[in-house]
Amino acid sequence: MSESQTRARHTLKERIRKQLKADDYNLIVILGPTASGKTRLAAMLAKEIGSEIISADSRQVYRGMDLGTGKDISEFMINGTVIPCHLIDIVDADYEFNLFEYQKMFYRTFTEISQRGVMPIMVGGTGLYIEAIVKDYRMHAVPENASLREELRTMDMDVLRDRLVKSNPSVHNTTDTQDRERLVRAIEIAEYSKDHPFVEEAERPQINPFIIGIGWERNLLRERITRRLKDRIDRGMIEEVKTLHDQGVSWERLDSFGLEYRYLSRYLRGEMDREEMVQQLGTRIHQFSKRQMTWFRRMERLGIVIHWLENPDYESVKKLVEEHVG
Repeated sequence: MSESQTRARHTLKERIRKQLKADDYNLIVILGPTASGKTRLAAMLAKEIGSEIISADSRQVYRGMDLGTGKDISEFMINGTVIPCHLIDIVDADYEFNLFEYQKMFYRTFTEISQRGVMPIMVGGTGLYIEAIVKDYRMHAVPENASLREELRTMDMDVLRDRLVKSNPSVHNTTDTQDRERLVRAIEIAEYSKDHPFVEEAERPQINPFIIGIGWERNLLRERITRRLKDRIDRGMIEEVKTLHDQGVSWERLDSFGLEYRYLSRYLRGEMDREEMVQQLGTRIHQFSKRQMTWFRRMERLGIVIHWLENPDYESVKKLVEEHVG
């Protein structure tokens, strides 16, 4: 790297740090459809500004689901430097991870990174996860359980209090034990949380995101998707799905993940031949990329500003950040 390039890199990093102190943009978001190259671009920018990445991918949270989710760890290696990436590989494939847990964990991670004077970069293609953060969804962390409520309906208050204490021995809010409706809700939360350990209420940091959209002309994106699918199969994606099943993940659970895991599991079960599997899977991934773009356009209609770059290279991403963030 030349001396002038080194100076420019340090200048951008310092401008980003000053921006954090100015209470303006405090999060960079890079979104786009599958195979758009957003992860690599985010990693390169993170290297440039000394940042860390927070994933916004609903399937990359699962351990062992690597090739099928596009979780290519090599993309986070930039010139010998490993870029820290958060919220990947955090739960097993048989765990029912959800949006409530993602938002809570994102807030915690965002706050921890920001407190170190670093501006995080959120990257991914799961529109719901991204929208939950940038629109600050206000969600009940635990859904209502109709069958549990029916079970508790005829119990007297003392029995309900005992059940709450057994479910949550550390309960300290006495108001919950005096009002029947609040007591039932407290039991509902306590019993749900035993199987979903990430659902306690999150502190909500103030987030002001600068959002970059990575777009491609449709035919070019189709070519990128086709090439990437072939590469992932050649690198062992079929074996990855077989290994997950051998480790105890049911065919039904694999099918529920959709796309790669659905069609590869059907192939492994003998329900389609390899050529048919590749053809149908390719078609479904193309359709999925269109749905992703539809979601992102919907976000814009809701008032979320996305700065789109078409067929971008890294320099165009860097220039956009310099102009608006740094």
